[in-house]
Amino acid sequence: MNARVNIPRIEAVNDFVVKFANVNGSGSASANELFAKAILRMGVPVSPRNIFPSNIQGLPTWYEVRVSGDGYLGRRGGVDMMVAMNPQTWDADVQEISPGGYLFYDSTRPLPPSKFRDDIHVIGMPLTEICNAVYSDPRQRQLFKNIVYVGALSVLLEIEPQVIEKLFGEQYKGKEKLLASNVQALHLGRDFAKEHLQHPLGIRVQKADRVGDRIFVDGNAAAALGAVYGGATVCAWYPITPSSSCAEAFQNYCAKLRVDPVAKQNKFAIVQAEDEIASIGMVVGAGWNGARAFTATSGPGISLMTEFIGLAYFAEIPVTIIDVQRGGPSTGMPTRTQQADILAAAYASHGDTKHVLLLPEDPHECFEHAAHAFDLAERLQTPVFVMTDLDIGMNQRLCKPFEWDDAQSFDRGKVMTAEELEAGKDFGRYKDVDGDGIPWRTLPGTHPTKGSYFTRGTTRDPYARYSERGPDYIYNMERLLRKFKTAATLVPQPLIRIAQQPTKLGVIYYGSTSPAMQEALDVLTKQGVHVDAMRLRAFPFPDSVNEFIRVHDRVFVVEQNRDAQMRSLLVNELEIDPAKLVKVLHYDGTPITARFIAEAIREKLA
Repeated sequence: MNARVNIPRIEAVNDFVVKFANVNGSGSASANELFAKAILRMGVPVSPRNIFPSNIQGLPTWYEVRVSGDGYLGRRGGVDMMVAMNPQTWDADVQEISPGGYLFYDSTRPLPPSKFRDDIHVIGMPLTEICNAVYSDPRQRQLFKNIVYVGALSVLLEIEPQVIEKLFGEQYKGKEKLLASNVQALHLGRDFAKEHLQHPLGIRVQKADRVGDRIFVDGNAAAALGAVYGGATVCAWYPITPSSSCAEAFQNYCAKLRVDPVAKQNKFAIVQAEDEIASIGMVVGAGWNGARAFTATSGPGISLMTEFIGLAYFAEIPVTIIDVQRGGPSTGMPTRTQQADILAAAYASHGDTKHVLLLPEDPHECFEHAAHAFDLAERLQTPVFVMTDLDIGMNQRLCKPFEWDDAQSFDRGKVMTAEELEAGKDFGRYKDVDGDGIPWRTLPGTHPTKGSYFTRGTTRDPYARYSERGPDYIYNMERLLRKFKTAATLVPQPLIRIAQQPTKLGVIYYGSTSPAMQEALDVLTKQGVHVDAMRLRAFPFPDSVNEFIRVHDRVFVVEQNRDAQMRSLLVNELEIDPAKLVKVLHYDGTPITARFIAEAIREKLA
């Protein structure tokens, strides 16, 4: 460490941010994840985020680990320690460190003083030299250098080595050679740090019991498991970042949970289609035929799917779409996160269309909302979007364990049976019989002579007969609006957090903004700024959203896109005075931080 003993240093136990700056394809991701999981195993909540490029290797990548004994899981903002392993991004990485923070780097090649700062603590370790002395294979030198720095950090931050070794044992069970070589690299780093580096640092880990029974999982895997429990048997998809791992996880879960144990036959169908258009076409066809079917995609996929989505809306076919949002428009930023598809999904397709959106905040709700989406799609006979994003979908997050009641039955909605048809029950495929806007449907083959109808994307009368009569068209369009109002009573309802003191200030937020928002509200409260908060969990908006806005003078709408899409949706659907809704927008592709939210609200109040 540098000898500038008069520099104040950041002091914190179980409350700091470590950021790793690496090169994509260097094998650093698994080592950095190991670092995060080791702290988690010590009973301290962590929230890691991988910021990676869209190519295979060679470009910069970062891995940020938020350590929070208080359990905050959003990005805080600021970096207390930078592990700088990428010369290409060195200058920017060094500038990101908070004053009094720490810079850890490979000191094999000396750097001029101009490359450092006077207000941070520098920790140099000759990682390349150490690895070159022990390993002869170039690939081993690169891979084990990552484990060596994890070993050194375990000394500097007081992370228990036996916890890391246990993680190795789980990862390399039955592969003793790999296990032994990783443990060796770990102790190479530990031994050097103990002998040559000042330790511990001002930031360190202390064993705690703050994790409880929570699980550590990413949102894509959670949504995939939710689809299994929600009864999905068909998935058609086309690979696109950041949603591909959702379909892949669904396939893995189906291989375990959807294979007949006796006949050994698959009870599912998963198709990687030639493009997004084909994938949604397959899903629409499967939904029409009575299967619970879904696709996983992202913004560019939604753009391509809109014609089929409009067909499913107007022909009233159950479809579930998991949209893992990324940066746009066009190709945009494929490996960065945004909440940029809200309007595109809500009004997908031409003409007057409105779609149900579910807005999960974490992997737990990805599981719940994905499972619930299939019930909603069939109950409402319409496309339902589960709107996650890259931050939730591809980053592991602590969350409540998943729960499922095996006695729960699927809600298939208004499906007329052969017995009802035989008894002479009136069947009008697009007829509203009870005022909720939802008609009865039949599944193919229900009855040999009754209950059939022609499915079309053109206008029709209540009995599915082709019609261009204005009154028939208006009847159908107004019935669809009644169905949408019914949907507002069935979707997950908003959650409200009341401030400690009465206030005329409110804030509305949704999705992956939630973890940072929770912390920002605590920060604002400590600063004497009291704000009531509402987390939206679905669209269409129930009456409680309008009421929340009505009782506050100003309502901040916090979201991660440029054009304030959720605010636009609120103004358009609820006919709110736009001046009452104050934009708080973050859209650089990185997950929003608590510091950004708190500062933005304070500035707008000033």
